[in-house]
Amino acid sequence: MDALYSIILGIVEGITEFLPISSTGHLIVAGDLLRGMTSTPWTREMRSAFEVVIQGGAILSVLVYYWKDFLKIRTIPTDSTQRQLWTSVIIGCIPAVILGALFGSTIKRLLFTPSVVAWALIVGGVLIWLVESRRVTPTIHRIEAITPIKALGIGAVQCLALLWPGFSRSASSILGGMLLGLDRPSATQFSFYLGFITLGGASLLDLIKSRAALSQIGSVNMILGIGVSFIVAYLSIGWLLRFVSTNDFKPFAVYRVILGMIILALIATGVLSNASLA
Repeated sequence: MDALYSIILGIVEGITEFLPISSTGHLIVAGDLLRGMTSTPWTREMRSAFEVVIQGGAILSVLVYYWKDFLKIRTIPTDSTQRQLWTSVIIGCIPAVILGALFGSTIKRLLFTPSVVAWALIVGGVLIWLVESRRVTPTIHRIEAITPIKALGIGAVQCLALLWPGFSRSASSILGGMLLGLDRPSATQFSFYLGFITLGGASLLDLIKSRAALSQIGSVNMILGIGVSFIVAYLSIGWLLRFVSTNDFKPFAVYRVILGMIILALIATGVLSNASLA
């Protein structure tokens, strides 16, 4: 049963990590509802460590999906376009790195609860609807044209996901990009790039801290979770890029509000605990 639990959570992580719907919110609900599936009860530390592990599979999918683009890093010394792109990506990651280093542990301890996540989903859904309803005319149609200043602004907006668990890193970075003049495909792709760096670094640090819990999970469960998360996330990236080329994000806004209300209802009925998840 542990294997099935790992596969299901890997699917949930792979689908939700890069969509603007909050992987945190989905993993909270799925993990809690499926807690009886494991052969032995998983501790909070084990669940948290496993979420970091399967997030690694989703992060790896970005590297594989854009491997040709990432290989262009080799031309940075001679290609000014690549220098600007990767300078912008790194600058866009700086606000989250600083905020995470200063307040990450405190935010997790105080705000990492299902009710906080539920309200983040709802408010984020409303904001996505408002941004789509009063759309800024796009002036940037390729990520290579993103300036370091705009990247810093996107990175600052991305911090909403850190300050308010459940808001969604993808949602905040995509919204930030759209508000600063990026078209949907460019804002979405830049969000993938930011996620590869910020999530990759954060996951590596969390894995180092979670060595003891990882040993309890077992290598088979970790391999299953990583593999499933990687495959599903890879497919999700392609689907989202195709979707945003002809659609807006309003369906995600509606979905977020509904999910947030479901989580609040589950808390009210006692099906879902509102205890801290950190």
